[in-house]
Amino acid sequence: MKKILFVMLLMLTGTAFAAPVDLTYDDGIYHIVLSGDKMKKQVEFVSSSNLITNKEAHNNADALLTINAGFFDPENQKTASYIVNDYQTVEDPIFNENLMLNPVTRKHMRAILNRTEFRVLDCDSKLKYEIAPHNAKLDFLCSVKTSAQAGPQLLPQMKLEEEFFIVKDSEGNVIRESASVLHKTARTLIGIKSLEKGAQEIHIFIVTNEHPMDIYEARDLCAKYGLDSAMAMDGGSSTSLDYKKIHVVSTQESGDTGRALKSFMIVKKK
Repeated sequence: MKKILFVMLLMLTGTAFAAPVDLTYDDGIYHIVLSGDKMKKQVEFVSSSNLITNKEAHNNADALLTINAGFFDPENQKTASYIVNDYQTVEDPIFNENLMLNPVTRKHMRAILNRTEFRVLDCDSKLKYEIAPHNAKLDFLCSVKTSAQAGPQLLPQMKLEEEFFIVKDSEGNVIRESASVLHKTARTLIGIKSLEKGAQEIHIFIVTNEHPMDIYEARDLCAKYGLDSAMAMDGGSSTSLDYKKIHVVSTQESGDTGRALKSFMIVKKK
């Protein structure tokens, strides 16, 4: 009886203290899994009035984990992606004059403003994750607690043309590309995996220049892990990760603090 009680206690203890953040590294790719209901209260998307590095954002927030999030314009330091924090829109691309007045992007503004975003939803005091277009309707009694827009959507299906990441001519040839989606580069990917009894996990992939991927390879990586939905955040030189004492930027070069960025996903310590 004592042995059985000990085993049961060990199992319960292991479950109670299971790590909410699991990080592994293989062949230039960091894979982070965020699990547990408490984690949903710790995930937050933030922005900075001026551009700062991922490491600076990580230190400023005294965060457990920080990755880069939405698109931005390095010239005027304004966002090209919607960011919501604490139920309020804190970054709105319609106030980015470089984006709104550009003759090319202006023609496709509806697609750009409706690009995919990662959301933490508050549904009658119950939190859940969702990946959806910015203008997608919310379920009844749900509101967006925090979110970051970027794209493109990877799973359940790609939306490269719908989100203005590629443009094709009448013969089907690609004549314009955004965010280097067709080229191999570093990438920040995020997805959701549904578990039993309505539980959810966040899966994050930091794909460094040691193993660069085009957007189709990025989609296949997310599908390999059985994610239900997935999207890309800003990538290339923006790709960044800070976790405890681990500091990663796309180059993987020692001493490189990374590119100055506009918005971030942070996981608070409590």
